[in-house]
Amino acid sequence: MSPADFTRPASLQGAVDLGARKQALEAQARREAAAAKASSEGAPPPGPAAVIDVTDATFATEVIERSMRVPVILDLWATWCEPCKQLSPILEKLAAEAAGRWVLAKVDVDASPQISGALQVQSIPTVLAVFQGQAVTGFQGALPEAQVRQWLDQLMTALAQYLPPEGEQQPGAPAADAPQADPDLLAAEKAVDEGDLDAAAAAYERLLARSPADQDAKIGLAGIGLIRRTEGLDARDVIDRATADPKDVEAQTQAADIEMLSGMPEAAFDRLIALVRRTFGDDRDRARRHLLGLFDALPPGDPVVVKSRRDLANALF
Repeated sequence: MSPADFTRPASLQGAVDLGARKQALEAQARREAAAAKASSEGAPPPGPAAVIDVTDATFATEVIERSMRVPVILDLWATWCEPCKQLSPILEKLAAEAAGRWVLAKVDVDASPQISGALQVQSIPTVLAVFQGQAVTGFQGALPEAQVRQWLDQLMTALAQYLPPEGEQQPGAPAADAPQADPDLLAAEKAVDEGDLDAAAAAYERLLARSPADQDAKIGLAGIGLIRRTEGLDARDVIDRATADPKDVEAQTQAADIEMLSGMPEAAFDRLIALVRRTFGDDRDRARRHLLGLFDALPPGDPVVVKSRRDLANALF
């Protein structure tokens, strides 16, 4: 398997509890406070570790929160896995060489079954690259060092526009002027945690009224729409209906929603692009608009969104 042949793994938006970003923001605030205290006392803040061990309990803070500033490479392994023993030392060596440009997070799948279950890990070793809360690419199996280096080079090139120039700010270290989380954003995520979707939607809408370009609010509101649209649906029945009739717009859009919530955005997007290709008039426009709405559930720079926008344009024109 070459690095270019990966299939996008489960999206962390679908795999991780929607309250995870709230936990991440709170953890970020605590770390910033600790760094500020250390600075005021004349002590340098601790630098980021190149390799960290992650558990079910620390995933939200060590992976989700950390990935808001620096790419995190997940190494999912187990003590009994022989290929893991070949791959893990390679990843650890490259993490040390990277000097903080990315962080290696090691997950023992036996000790942390919630993580591997949520990410729908089918075999190990599995490697996932996480950035800004999203799994953006990955591969399975023990690749030789040269191919791992190639995969990492491709990843860092793709993310370069979102990262500070090398040598500027220490990756993973809190910025001195890091903005505080918006109160409406925290209110929305607290409401999601409590299962109050109406209150969460209202908070996201207040934030968008003030800041129409706020990506967190757009993603959050799109996620709530997904949850609402799929309430009461029988996933197996929906998929069966969509398979039986490729031109059934309702079944296809419902199936795409279910795939999004299952952490399979690429499958959802491909399904709707295929629907756009095979329909006309109002049906085609309905499929197009539904797809555009699903794009809002991921960051606009997500590689799958970028590719699918191109594919949609080709399908339309």
